[in-house]
Amino acid sequence: MVEDISVDRLVAAYIKMRDKRSAILRDYEEQDGAIKAQMELVENKLIDLCKTLNTDSLKTQHGLVYRSVKTRYWTSDWQSMYKFIKEHDMPELLEQRISQTGMKQLLEENPDLMPRGMNIDRKYSVTIRRSKNAS
Repeated sequence: MVEDISVDRLVAAYIKMRDKRSAILRDYEEQDGAIKAQMELVENKLIDLCKTLNTDSLKTQHGLVYRSVKTRYWTSDWQSMYKFIKEHDMPELLEQRISQTGMKQLLEENPDLMPRGMNIDRKYSVTIRRSKNAS
């Protein structure tokens, strides 16, 4: 049972597990990065082939390749973007999520100001730091 184990042993076990997870994640990220780079080379070659053959799809015995255009939008001037959205009444241009930091600050400063439909989930967590003299 957990009650029978000293706090020091629990902390040591936790740190050991966290270190192991970090090592596994580092190894995974290295391997995944190498595979992603190889996949990107293949993708670029396939895009070039589609361009050369003037087609948006290639069918092979192993699979089907579709070439498509993906567009991504972003702004480097949020103040102007917010002004544009307000001027044209287009809130749908923003994604529906709440700034956690902003909402926390709003409710701390205005405890009686609660938006309708607001849900709040709180749970305890612990933070464990390694001692300087621990290995």
